[in-house]
Amino acid sequence: MSATRQRGFRRVGSTAVALVGVGVLLAGCTGNTPESSGGGGGGNNAASSNDDTGDTVTIGFSAPAADHGWMAGITNAAKAAAEKYSDVELVVAEGTNDVSTQISQVETFINDKVDAIVLLPFDGAAMTPVALKAMEAGIPVINVDREFSSPFAARATILGDNYGMGVSAGTYVCSRLGDKPNSVVAEIAGIDSLPLTQDRSKGFADALADCGLKVSNRVAAEFTVESGEAAASNLLQAAPKIDALWNHDDDQGVGVLAAIENAGRDEFFMVGGAGSANAMRAIEAGDSVLEATVIYPHTQAADGIKLARLIAQSKNMSDLTSQGVPRRIVLDAPVVTKDNVDQFIDNAFES
Repeated sequence: MSATRQRGFRRVGSTAVALVGVGVLLAGCTGNTPESSGGGGGGNNAASSNDDTGDTVTIGFSAPAADHGWMAGITNAAKAAAEKYSDVELVVAEGTNDVSTQISQVETFINDKVDAIVLLPFDGAAMTPVALKAMEAGIPVINVDREFSSPFAARATILGDNYGMGVSAGTYVCSRLGDKPNSVVAEIAGIDSLPLTQDRSKGFADALADCGLKVSNRVAAEFTVESGEAAASNLLQAAPKIDALWNHDDDQGVGVLAAIENAGRDEFFMVGGAGSANAMRAIEAGDSVLEATVIYPHTQAADGIKLARLIAQSKNMSDLTSQGVPRRIVLDAPVVTKDNVDQFIDNAFES
């Protein structure tokens, strides 16, 4: 197919696919000539030929339904990354939270003989067999965010650092309360059955322990505004005094902040999680208890698109001396405060 083809986007059925060409320069996966970064991710100033047009590659992309801001940001950033390249045809399957449907989508990619697949599975273990099938068919799979249960199911894996996210939040709380050993620290987690939530909570507890603090009150929500408001209301009733609160997710944080405002509570500070634009605007404004948030990159799938292109074109990562593309990449979890919010807000997702 011509690299100068006319490209567009159309969405079809759940098990079908839609051809798309979309993109922006995203954080640090391939080398490129220096340019300012756009809204989908960070810049990369390494100069190389990796971004020069090569053989056209078709990349299949599948992710869960965009039923909250972070997941919508994942899909939008992946589309944006692809548009940057005239040699990438991105085939986007309709977002779904049904495992059998997502399996069918990947099987369609295999039957269509795409050059690579970028997959954020609704359930990593359940999607492992079909990912293995793709790999056995010679189609490299780039696993995003939720890991497969077999190391053979992916050529490369890109992850946010859930444990590190908890560590970052706990370290920030320690920086504010480390000299107050009797401080009351509260936590509003996400879905407790998910390993990512367990990792975040463990990292938070470990970081707090380093300065002699611990979580005194903890509840779990479901990554939604409604669940965040309900969980926060319960927490506030159970804890008449709080010094610091960590909420795992900025989408559910919209509800958490509503509950705090309704309760008239302002004796504590709050740290968010994921890094939404509305959270960063609240941090900038300084008119609520929210004073920081920890980034969980919504650009993971965008990085996956860039890695898929490199792998399919047999290129290397220009910022590394070693050849090839790493099998596993874990992204950073920085803390955003009023002092540095200007460095992050342009790349944030909308809740």
